[in-house]
Amino acid sequence: MGTLGLDSEERDPALGPVVVPEADLQRRNDELGQQITKDYHGRAPLLVGVLKGAFVFMSDLARSIDLPVEFDFMAVASYGSATRTSGVVRIVKDLDLDLSGRHVLVVEDIVDSGLTLAYLRRNLLARNPASLEVCALLVKEGLQRTDPDLAYTGFRIPPDFVVGYGLDAGERYRNLPYICVYQLDPAAGRA
Repeated sequence: MGTLGLDSEERDPALGPVVVPEADLQRRNDELGQQITKDYHGRAPLLVGVLKGAFVFMSDLARSIDLPVEFDFMAVASYGSATRTSGVVRIVKDLDLDLSGRHVLVVEDIVDSGLTLAYLRRNLLARNPASLEVCALLVKEGLQRTDPDLAYTGFRIPPDFVVGYGLDAGERYRNLPYICVYQLDPAAGRA
């Protein structure tokens, strides 16, 4: 299986327990795609992916939506190279498309504190979309000061730092087909 695989003898020691297995990710993507197809019937949603973490999720989700969809991407930074959000959000790459009158569905990889999402909502609402909803793959439990008001949620997880399925640690591990805890101190076995 390679160094990132699940084989315990070969597994990277920085990778902790699996939080969301590959099969669960596939199943939930299908369920979300079916719900979005139903909810957006008669409307063509514009999927706005938040780079880089959401690109894998958005790709799989889009294939589960049985509607004509369009894509655009933006990149925001709130982490830098750290494993905790800095609380300061900045746009690194803005959208190419005009949102006026569009049905926008923001596809986010993970909601931690909710600060980045709140910033994105304010920024995108100022561009006059017809509607704006959010689909987040992961929501870390207990970290949001207010309800993140998500139309679609994949999984609620403990507040551990996780990698895989688009999420990274220092740009590594995005290609894992599952989501697992990243152990900052593998010898200690905890993040």
